[in-house]
Amino acid sequence: MANHKSAKKRSIQSKTKNWINAQYLTKIRTNLNKFHSSLKNEDTSEVQNALKEINSILAKAVKKGILKKQYMARKLSSLSNQIKKN
Repeated sequence: MANHKSAKKRSIQSKTKNWINAQYLTKIRTNLNKFHSSLKNEDTSEVQNALKEINSILAKAVKKGILKKQYMARKLSSLSNQIKKN
């Protein structure tokens, strides 16, 4: 338990940021699952929309410092290659 006022504030800030970061990661996982399911169904328009949505969410997460830029580039490249294979 925090004893100082500044330590209490830092604890609250940490919990808030953790909650927000978890929301972003959940959005990313949900949209990745939608992408993979639409890829299995071979619905090309839905796959493209899912990729567009994932790109947007990853870019926002990178901008806020939740993810690294290289992770986003690697993930998008991997997803694009999956589309090309099908």
